[in-house]
Amino acid sequence: MKHMLTGSFLIAVLSIITTGNYAHAEAGEVRIVQQFGLSYLPLHVAVEQKLIQKHARAAGLGDIKVSLFRLASGAAVNDALISGSVDIAMAGTTVLMTVWDKTKGRGDIKGMMAFCDTPMVITTSDPRIKSIRDYREGDRIAMTAARGTHHSVSLQMAAAKEFGWDNRNRLDNLTVGMSHPDAMAAMLSGAHEVKSHSATVPFLQQELADPRVRKVLSSYDVAGGRHTLIVAYNTSKWKNDNPKTYAAVAAAFEEAMAFIHRDKRAAAELYTRAEKTRLTADQVYKILQDENALYFSPAPSKVMVWADYMGKVGLLKNKASSWNDFFFENVHDKPGS
Repeated sequence: MKHMLTGSFLIAVLSIITTGNYAHAEAGEVRIVQQFGLSYLPLHVAVEQKLIQKHARAAGLGDIKVSLFRLASGAAVNDALISGSVDIAMAGTTVLMTVWDKTKGRGDIKGMMAFCDTPMVITTSDPRIKSIRDYREGDRIAMTAARGTHHSVSLQMAAAKEFGWDNRNRLDNLTVGMSHPDAMAAMLSGAHEVKSHSATVPFLQQELADPRVRKVLSSYDVAGGRHTLIVAYNTSKWKNDNPKTYAAVAAAFEEAMAFIHRDKRAAAELYTRAEKTRLTADQVYKILQDENALYFSPAPSKVMVWADYMGKVGLLKNKASSWNDFFFENVHDKPGS
């Protein structure tokens, strides 16, 4: 039997929708993709302590599902976000800049917040290599992706400083894409062609524990100080369709960062439970005590150092007037740079 809407009922329904009194249902799930490393510790804290669900309930959303995914490179993370397979991505600052540039005016992707200040350090087990001047044809430097990542941009900037602007791409053909765990295993094996790795925590500390390994270059030297490496970002559409969920996730991440600053010991123990790592809780705790190794903050740091270079070499076609252009308004009042 067919049910017919009366004219007055249909008018009432249309009135509710067009006057904005329609209650939009949010997704009920947030899908987050990360890469590898200790840089993502606030995410582990937020998940284990169910902080996203806590803030979602406080916003009246009820139960919310949190799904986590892991990919090996920033390019793969961006593909997942653009395809709609995930809602929030976590990757390097330059990876965010690249996808911001690509989607500007066409579904805009911006940063929810900075996540972690930590250096990228090129390490090597090759006794011949003391500085980037020692690299030659046939050497291999592993990084999460050979082009377009924060790692590769940092290496280009270092080459421009060392060899001159026209030689900024001099080391590009030496880079190979590998995940951090695979790169560390290859370099420490002593039997692989990869003998250098653009490493981040905790792989950096694990590598340097081997007496054969030394530092070659730190991105902190390239950038002129501590800088944000990892950021969380998402599409404007997802944010607009799920404003309470967005706010709940942002609040959860900030609460997780505060927890880490307040109780580094507990955070270290949580990490060893959440990750398959050879590091002990004591080793993680030691890393967390060194703010030059790892510092969690929602405020972006030295973003424009990378943006200016990327704009100059054509990696960004749209010019940003400030770091605010890359991030949503919830962090605009933070002391960023």
